[in-house]
Amino acid sequence: MKKIFLFMLFIMCGNAFAYSVISTKEFGAGDAKNQNVIVKCTTDNGKMSDEICSLRRYVKCNGADKKSKCDSWQPWRDLRDSDKPYSDWKSAASACCKKKGLR
Repeated sequence: MKKIFLFMLFIMCGNAFAYSVISTKEFGAGDAKNQNVIVKCTTDNGKMSDEICSLRRYVKCNGADKKSKCDSWQPWRDLRDSDKPYSDWKSAASACCKKKGLR
């Protein structure tokens, strides 16, 4: 009975973030700084899919020219469908995988 409970708990918790992070990188400097996250989605039965989601956010700069202050970040966006901004990369990854019919 204990094994069944643990298995059910694993299945329920495993559905929260059903993707795998392939890479995270930060490029550039100053007003050209950006962060990239690439995740691989999973199928409904929990296997890794060949589908990936590429997510990116750019630095946010206030000011003009050389007096720009670049100290915060713009929202995360899915590179293939950049219409909607996301507050964090996890919600962007989840939405991207769902659009593909995956998790």
